[in-house]
Amino acid sequence: MQNLEPKIIYENENFLAIEKPAGLMVHPARIAPGKKRPHEKEDRESTLVDWLLEHRPEVRSIGDDPITRPGIVHRLDKATSGIMVIPKTQAYFEYLKKLFQEHKIKKTYYAVVRGIPKKENGVIDSPIGIVNGTLKRSIRSKKMRKEALTEYRVVKAGEFSLLEIHPKTGRTHQIRVHLASIGHPIAGDPLYGPKKKAGSTLYTRLMLHAAAIEFPDKDGSIIHLSTEIPFTNDQ
Repeated sequence: MQNLEPKIIYENENFLAIEKPAGLMVHPARIAPGKKRPHEKEDRESTLVDWLLEHRPEVRSIGDDPITRPGIVHRLDKATSGIMVIPKTQAYFEYLKKLFQEHKIKKTYYAVVRGIPKKENGVIDSPIGIVNGTLKRSIRSKKMRKEALTEYRVVKAGEFSLLEIHPKTGRTHQIRVHLASIGHPIAGDPLYGPKKKAGSTLYTRLMLHAAAIEFPDKDGSIIHLSTEIPFTNDQ
């Protein structure tokens, strides 16, 4: 059975950093006022928020929407593994939120994609919008369109290539949409990759991992946290 237990990789009085496994949803969906609180786990899968409330209950009242996503200042897709930073106080939540808004938090991802990009180093600068009637995003959709910028570097080329990726904005599904838009969908991606050509027979998960995060702390020091990449393009 797949282990969906987050791993704490760093903690101090202001925040903790965890490594989220692939397959673990960050928080439950929002619900209409008056309905069952999302923290009640009946009839739904467990989330990172459930784990936080059990292991770090002090985050219960932290955030913009503590009813649904206490302590959550940024997120990863359910299928994506990697580092997340969880503030332990409201003051640090506001601090991290501002850093994200000002693009002062640097994130490094690794992904296995189909094929070899034409450029060894590339920049994808394409706004992303919501596809009507779906949860999907697209560079062709104009609905709620927002700027999105992704930089990448080819680490190892092959039939399936390993890329190092630096998103400069934080749009939903940004890396997945951008890489698919240039003809190199992430292996194991059932949403944005060709169903029979995105490595679905070779890879049993979305091959995307948030490997490192770097940001200035309140005291002026630079915090850099990283994890090992849980996959290669040789699988």
